[in-house]
Amino acid sequence: MNLEVKDIPTNPPNAPPSVSEARLLSVLDTAVDGIIVIDEQARVLVFNKACERLFGVSAAEMLGRNVKSIMPPEYAEEHDAYLGNYIRTGVRKIIGIGREVRGLHRDGTVFPLELSVGEAMTPDGRQFIGIIRDLRPRKEAEQRLSQLQGELLHLARVSAMDEMGAALAHELNQPLTALMLYLQAVTRTVNKQGASAPLSDQVGGILDKAVREAERAGNIIQRMRHFIEKRDPQRRLVDLLPLIEDAVELTLLGSKRGFRVVREIYPDLPKVMVDAVQIQQIVVNLVRNALEAVKDQEGPEVHLIARPVSDGVVVAVQDNGPGISKEAIPSLFRAFSTSKRRGLGLGLAISRTIAQNHGGDLTVDPGGNGRGACFTLHLPLPTETTDSSETEHC
Repeated sequence: MNLEVKDIPTNPPNAPPSVSEARLLSVLDTAVDGIIVIDEQARVLVFNKACERLFGVSAAEMLGRNVKSIMPPEYAEEHDAYLGNYIRTGVRKIIGIGREVRGLHRDGTVFPLELSVGEAMTPDGRQFIGIIRDLRPRKEAEQRLSQLQGELLHLARVSAMDEMGAALAHELNQPLTALMLYLQAVTRTVNKQGASAPLSDQVGGILDKAVREAERAGNIIQRMRHFIEKRDPQRRLVDLLPLIEDAVELTLLGSKRGFRVVREIYPDLPKVMVDAVQIQQIVVNLVRNALEAVKDQEGPEVHLIARPVSDGVVVAVQDNGPGISKEAIPSLFRAFSTSKRRGLGLGLAISRTIAQNHGGDLTVDPGGNGRGACFTLHLPLPTETTDSSETEHC
């Protein structure tokens, strides 16, 4: 924030303000940010309404007082020396934009502030203008996003373990079944041979143990599959608007600049009965994939549309990338199948599983021929049983 002040008019004590001064004071008092003006002795000359709200002290109390009275002790102890050193040496250390400091409220609360300081030469001497912004809302938002990011990361790991467990259970079940069949075939063959080729008790015992262990391994795999398939999400009625906004903000946090995310969220979206963190995970994954798809495009853009349909709500994520190749479509939602250099290829597989566990679905229009891909999440209304195959597309 660049601040240039040519002059701050002053009047004799108790004199009514001039027209220009009254206009200036009106502007100062309507400013959203706090504005403080001090002189070379650090005495407060201007203390606007926003400052009164921030510090819980009235302008009448602050005018003429040292500004360090609204600073916590660690700042207050050094402020006068700091200001004096600047005035003597001219080293421009206190003039700057957007550094973080801390303020002291009347009730003793210490809170973070962003401070920008400007300098003005006036007929009454040098004066310093401080523009102050309360950082608590931003800090709370950052903390909330950090917590949400941690929850999503934890859920992604749990979901990945579920998906890997299901895939392993499915893949291992087939060779275990084949192994049991082979062992049973060997046992039947030996029994048919009878006395002509008797099998020693030791070998027979080993063969029986092998069959039992194969059966036990098969039972373990079956229990694993049942455990994964029956895990229920923690569902509640959720408003999708804040959920989507948080997901987009979380995805863009730390991303390269230059991306444009256009949100088209229809008003009065019906609430849906979902596990909020799981659905947020789907939206984060879809937006992140879309940003990855458009990173090399000129004017990269992602459209996110949320609208009601006859049997529920759809959330569509459309990018302006090259689309999805025909070769990639059959394995797009298959676990451990990915065209990326990094990742296990579980994101879309997990997302579709989550959607289907909620009675909905995740589908794709692959685009191509100048159109980007469009992924559509369908979620049913809480009071109706919907057919997930009737998903609307972009």
